[in-house]
Amino acid sequence: MLIIFWVMIAAVPVFGENYLLNGGQESQIRYQMMQKIQPSAGIKKLVLSYVVPESFLSPTYNQKITGLDFNFSPPPSTREDRTDQRGNKVIEVTWKAPPGPVKTTIRLTAVNSTKLQVLQTRAPFPLGDLPQQVREYLKATDQVPAGDEQIKSKARELTRAARNEFDAVQTILTWVVDHMHYVLIPQSYDALYSFHSGKGNCQNYSHLAAALMRASGIPVRIVNGITLKQPYDIDLKDSILTMKMAQGRHSWIEVYFPDLGWVPFDPQGTELFVSNRFIRVEAGLDNNETRQDGLMRWVQAANASGRPLFEESIDAEFASDRIKLSARKTNYGPRGLLLCPQVEAAFLKITAGPPPAPPQRVPEEVLKRLRFTVPYVFGNLDFPENIDFLSARGPAEQSSENTMELRKNFLVETAEYVTTQGNQYAQTFILTQPMQLQQVGLALHKFNSEGQLWLELFKDDGGIPGDIIATSDIKDLGRMKFMPGYAWVDFDFTNAAVILSPGRYWVALGFTGSPIVNWFFTYGKPVGPQDGTRYKTIFDETWSRSLAYEFNYRVTGLTAKQKDSID
Repeated sequence: MLIIFWVMIAAVPVFGENYLLNGGQESQIRYQMMQKIQPSAGIKKLVLSYVVPESFLSPTYNQKITGLDFNFSPPPSTREDRTDQRGNKVIEVTWKAPPGPVKTTIRLTAVNSTKLQVLQTRAPFPLGDLPQQVREYLKATDQVPAGDEQIKSKARELTRAARNEFDAVQTILTWVVDHMHYVLIPQSYDALYSFHSGKGNCQNYSHLAAALMRASGIPVRIVNGITLKQPYDIDLKDSILTMKMAQGRHSWIEVYFPDLGWVPFDPQGTELFVSNRFIRVEAGLDNNETRQDGLMRWVQAANASGRPLFEESIDAEFASDRIKLSARKTNYGPRGLLLCPQVEAAFLKITAGPPPAPPQRVPEEVLKRLRFTVPYVFGNLDFPENIDFLSARGPAEQSSENTMELRKNFLVETAEYVTTQGNQYAQTFILTQPMQLQQVGLALHKFNSEGQLWLELFKDDGGIPGDIIATSDIKDLGRMKFMPGYAWVDFDFTNAAVILSPGRYWVALGFTGSPIVNWFFTYGKPVGPQDGTRYKTIFDETWSRSLAYEFNYRVTGLTAKQKDSID
């Protein structure tokens, strides 16, 4: 009799993933946003609000805006220009009983640069006296509850040993990066929800970081703007790390240093800078306050139902794009990816724990004798299925009698075009139990019906795809159903009769013909290791290029019972 116990072992390595960056980015970007609103029946008045993107200077990220133009068709009945209490320049345009579609086109040229050199700061902690206009950004709000006892207690715990402001900020951000994982549609956007659940989108990351910093006496303002999907590479000496954001609305923060001024941070993974793929638009205390840009309101007849149809698209042409960035990995920092310029300041270097032992492999002769009867599904499973990102907006809210409003949302299409000629993309997965593989699903969207797709299953070879194990059945795009958004496409491995021991493996997408397919991804690494998403070009001999996100995938099969007895 053979008795086998399956031991569940954590699959995610715990090495620190803090990188010190040097170099810069400078780009000239021709930007255009187009909105189209189709009024519903019974609308008496339509009101749209926009915030004017302005030039911005900081020690790392700079934005210069020229050629700004707002075009409204048909011309609005009235237009009001004003400046709100946070200094945002707001344009409010009104149409009375619009008979047909209303179109807005915003055009501008942004010369954006990010310069990452050694930063010096001697800002103390706690901070001393602050200007009144800066102290405003210490206030607690519903979304940034800096006065909540749980938030205050965690802030004290994190900063009790801080020797200066940078030390306090880095410790807080390290905790946020490791505590949180990204979801596109959280149940709530406030800091307390994220504090307890460890989940959220860009708003949650910003609110949680801001709450902890404000509770520590550090002024933080919430920033809204646009991120662009143009990728950029960071030279890691022996490999390339490719960074990419979705093209759409985004929320981040700016932290006040008395000797540096307001400095941008993206709590999802960058410290003391944001990349020059960010277009800065609006700032305030929280995302309830930074609501003017993209706000749509309408007054409708008492018996009217329905709401206007809304579409928004963003285009960006990089007329020039100069990138030279290198990074050095440190032996401290969070388990999640955190990028930062080198800082001359004393700070506590928080080291990550040692990595766990890899899953214990099962000998071949044992694998052959196991009875695979238990359904087993795992992967990076959370993504918004079948959502049309072009027209997606949140639910309409009633602001007063017969007056409704729709705010901008931060639901963005995080996806990679994975059938470009010359590139091949791969995603790792780590098995903690033996498995009879049946299918591997990818979250895909097809744009045409030409060509064929398949998956290749590889062994792991020191963190990159190694020898091939099996190939799935082929999928003909012409027979795949067209969906408005992303959906699971399962690739069948049953004909290959694949039995896998616990360990690390890779799947890579193969194709022939002219398919146009996107593969959805999640910011960060919610399931796998930091080096677990890779690609190679036709010029690369190895899979030396890694991506900072994780593709959505689903592995399906059968496993044996944790206590399996075989006569």
